[in-house]
Order: sequence, then structure tokens, then C-alpha cells
Amino acid sequence: MLYSWVHNSAKPTIGRRGGGLAEVQVRVSYACRNRNSKKGGRLSEHAKGKAFDIFGLELKNGETLSVLKDWRTASKGKVLKKLHKTACGPFGTVLGPNANKAHQNHFHFDVASYRSGAYCR
Repeated sequence: MLYSWVHNSAKPTIGRRGGGLAEVQVRVSYACRNRNSKKGGRLSEHAKGKAFDIFGLELKNGETLSVLKDWRTASKGKVLKKLHKTACGPFGTVLGPNANKAHQNHFHFDVASYRSGAYCR
């Protein structure tokens, strides 16, 4: 699913900016913990190996689109918001800086399924 999102959404969204997409900066994938690391909570999709967090995207010219630094900027923020939106649907849960304090510096994508459709914030 990540491969599909990168090739069908991320690369076209970034286009030729900075020479194109070189790398997706994934820092967390498997982590055996509860949601938001809270005691007694439901098991996180990270604990099942079905989630990952993206902190930024590196372009071929070395420029980085950082979720933490660029989400609220004009030019880079617009691209990051579009990338976030394109993940909603292919992934069951899509969280970013507007979701809550815990997601200020990254996008969380997982494959959880919900009866009502994708959960995107």
C-alpha cells in the first residue's frame, strides 16, 4: 500500500519540485504498544506491524518537506496538506498535525478498516 501511495500520489503531487521525490522519511513502523502509548488502551496498529509514521520527504536536490517545520508554511505546507489528503482512502487511518498534539511532527498511516470508511484528521 505504501508503494502504491508513493507512486500514485506522492510522486505526482511533488512533481518536479526539487527534481522530484528521492526518499520518504519513515521513522516508526513496528512498535509494540497501545494507542498513544496509554496504559489500558487499545493495541496500536503499530503493534500489529500495520502502521508507519512519515516525518518528511526528501527531494532529489536535498530539500526536505518536513511535517513539523513546513506544515504551516505557504508553499511547502500546501504540498504536505495535499499529500495528507491523498492518503485518506487508501489508508484506513490518516493522522497529521491537525489531529492532535502527538502528531505535530509526522503523518500516521495505517490499514485499519472502519465500517464508516477511512478516519482522517
